[in-house]
Amino acid sequence: MTTKMTGFAPSRRTLLKGAGAGLLTSAFAAPVWAQAAPIKLGFQLHRTGIGAAYGRWYERTAQAALKLVNEGGGINGRPVEIVFEDDGTDPKRGAEVVEKLTSQHDCDLIFGPLFSHVVIGSAPRAGEMQVPYLVCSEGYHVASGMLNRWTMQPGITDVRAQVSSMAPWVLANLGKKVTMVFPDYAFGHDHRDFFTAAVQAGGGEVIAQIAIPPTETSFTRYLPQIPADTEVLYHVMVGPAVLTFVKELGEFYGTGTRPEIFGFIDSLEAVDIASPGLEFLEGTHFWEGHCRAKQPDAPEYESAYRAAVGVDDTGASVSDAKDISTYAHMFSVWETLHVIKAGMEASGYQGTADRQKFVEAVEAMTDMPASLAHVQGDKRFNGKTHQVFGHQFISKVEGGKLVRVHTTSLEDGMYDDAVDYTAQSF
Repeated sequence: MTTKMTGFAPSRRTLLKGAGAGLLTSAFAAPVWAQAAPIKLGFQLHRTGIGAAYGRWYERTAQAALKLVNEGGGINGRPVEIVFEDDGTDPKRGAEVVEKLTSQHDCDLIFGPLFSHVVIGSAPRAGEMQVPYLVCSEGYHVASGMLNRWTMQPGITDVRAQVSSMAPWVLANLGKKVTMVFPDYAFGHDHRDFFTAAVQAGGGEVIAQIAIPPTETSFTRYLPQIPADTEVLYHVMVGPAVLTFVKELGEFYGTGTRPEIFGFIDSLEAVDIASPGLEFLEGTHFWEGHCRAKQPDAPEYESAYRAAVGVDDTGASVSDAKDISTYAHMFSVWETLHVIKAGMEASGYQGTADRQKFVEAVEAMTDMPASLAHVQGDKRFNGKTHQVFGHQFISKVEGGKLVRVHTTSLEDGMYDDAVDYTAQSF
């Protein structure tokens, strides 16, 4: 599937004014493109498999970002296309998709994958083919140094930064004896390792770690493993059975006493928090990468972004209130495409011979101010580790809605470098 959209460059004031009226692009005239060939971006998409809910919204967000970029004049005066290829949320197919997008579709670069095991299985092939590979994932795999110089994560923070920045708040406000429930693959292992370390550093204790296969469909046999003296239940779950997980968690505790509950919104991505059976979540807390419910102090560009991707103030599709977005993660696609535009323009990118120049241009990036290009908030990119750092949000369920109660600083999530990719050869 190839998407082609064009447009001209509106001013930021015009764009935001139009967005406020729900007219993000309708007033813009079509541009006259130069005869240059389009820049072709490959998108490694989780259209099927356990990441399908994310994939659907990642694709929708990519289309919206592409439309905005092309209406702003494209990249280096050239229109931009995106070629989407489904990887089935499968590591082996992921590597095959990288090769197909590069060799068959002649894409200039590849971006978009989320699930950690797919990224880890695909990045080596990108390195072998010397094609820039910009992932929209959260694992520590990039910053750890286990991948290669062609692989970067400039649009979303990683789990290590997320949990390190939030652990002090959890310990100070919810409790110090923690039980963790997480998916048994790379993403979940990052939660296990880095949240455990952060809890210990803060004087708390992780008293149990319960790993669950990400393809599991019922969780009743795991929940009795939660120790009775747990003060904080930390949960993060992924895949098509997330609603089942949360409902069964509520059934397990019933109306009796229970620990404080702190979850990653992954456990409820694409799920209406007001769904029957989730009433027990009232008063519990969630990490959010980007607040699903529009907050009272939301800036103008937040409204513009929601209008562009077709999401209302509750986080649901404007065309179907039952279609809940993966709002806490999909901003990474939007921001990554804007990083691609900035990197190609900084490097004077003309074609595949300039791929190395593009990587070096992104490595030179540092502060990324909050804007329509960086809608989740201010960020700081570390060119040595190829990882971006940003704010995290803790929200509380109040009246069936997610209300932000804490925002971390950029510094809260920073950690010492484990690698310097810029010292490695291409």
